[in-house]
Amino acid sequence: PSPSSSTPGAEQREKQYRAHQGFGDHHGGVTGAHTYFYADEAKCDQHMETFLRCIDASSGSSEDGFSAIKLTALARPQFLVQFSEVLVKWRRFFLQLAAEQGQAGRAVLEIKLEVDKLQEALANLGILTKAESQEWFMSESLGTGSTVDLLDWNSLFDSRTKITKPLLIPNRQTAQLEPLLSRFSEEEDLQMKRMLQRMDVLAKRAMEKGVRLMVDAEQSYFQPAISRLTVETQRRFNKNQAIIFNTYQCYLKEAYDNVTVDVELSRREGWHFGTKLVRGAYMEQERERAAQMGYEDPINPTYEKTNEMYHRCLDYVLEEIKHRRKASVMVATHNEDTVKFTMRRMMELGIHPSEKKVCFGQLLGMCDQITFPLGQAGFPVYKYVPYGPVNEVLPYLSRRAQENRGFMQRANRERDLLWKEVKRRLLTGNLFNH
Repeated sequence: PSPSSSTPGAEQREKQYRAHQGFGDHHGGVTGAHTYFYADEAKCDQHMETFLRCIDASSGSSEDGFSAIKLTALARPQFLVQFSEVLVKWRRFFLQLAAEQGQAGRAVLEIKLEVDKLQEALANLGILTKAESQEWFMSESLGTGSTVDLLDWNSLFDSRTKITKPLLIPNRQTAQLEPLLSRFSEEEDLQMKRMLQRMDVLAKRAMEKGVRLMVDAEQSYFQPAISRLTVETQRRFNKNQAIIFNTYQCYLKEAYDNVTVDVELSRREGWHFGTKLVRGAYMEQERERAAQMGYEDPINPTYEKTNEMYHRCLDYVLEEIKHRRKASVMVATHNEDTVKFTMRRMMELGIHPSEKKVCFGQLLGMCDQITFPLGQAGFPVYKYVPYGPVNEVLPYLSRRAQENRGFMQRANRERDLLWKEVKRRLLTGNLFNH
């Protein structure tokens, strides 16, 4: 939404979501994934047709197949950035109110604001009168005396249309009120409708063809909107099984919060949670952009911290599978330790591979020494197949080649060690003994 210029402080934007010359598009410095240029709505429809063909191809080539889609191919990326900014501000406002009620530092799902205190705070800030907020809360069945957690807060956001005036929230930098939810312009409203329509078309085709749809994660300044739109689609299509899968990037500092909040929502509403867990593909670009634009780096500081985050998120989803059997996860990784960790935890929690609640994913041409034994051991395992015109997929493939180079060095070392061992045994006459 574009803030009205007459409001003081309205031009103050969250730095992460501000337009920036050097990052005019989301392609610079990205070698780990394919990115899309936005031309016009017709181009988005063409991309949708391509995704439909992918779903058909996946259906024809394997049982219980997957097809991956990118939302920046289906809408104007700038719309996703704007929508992300609104979602992030709304969440930060909740955390700010929680801190004022002495609840800073709690796990995000444990924060519960008392409704009467919340109404008072909104009235004191000049945001909503007591009567207005009462009406608003009642419409969402949040009666006085109860508490509001982050999921209730998000449902209040969804009912924003019930508020007749634009909602102003405090900006911490300028200490002034600025519009958070001034109505989406007509164009933004249309973008939202078109995007949800395209996702709807894809989800319906996936359902018909018995294919599951993975919505890829993208840069952090798109991600809140992508995740939110994916959850909306999950609510509609994951009623009986996990058809739509959301992707969580574990190199993000907030990955665990995002996973736990969405799992809790699926529990409350009774739909099936589907996720693909990845480490993340945009690290260099994310770090460079954060440094240039002066906001906090959203990425975990070390590879070890990312590993910890991956295992923490994965463990949470595996526990959910154990207790409710209404969650599914694709462990998309080339990391042997993560594969072993998953197998060990599945055994401990009594999740059998044949339930197909847990599957693995590796890129075509990478880590076959992980993929094939997993398949032979009865685990559902998938190869991620990128395809398209050579000039478009070359950057992606070159990144894979770089990663493979490291793998080949390791393979050569292993070969040398094995050869050394064979020679040692030949010389000592112990070829078949340890």
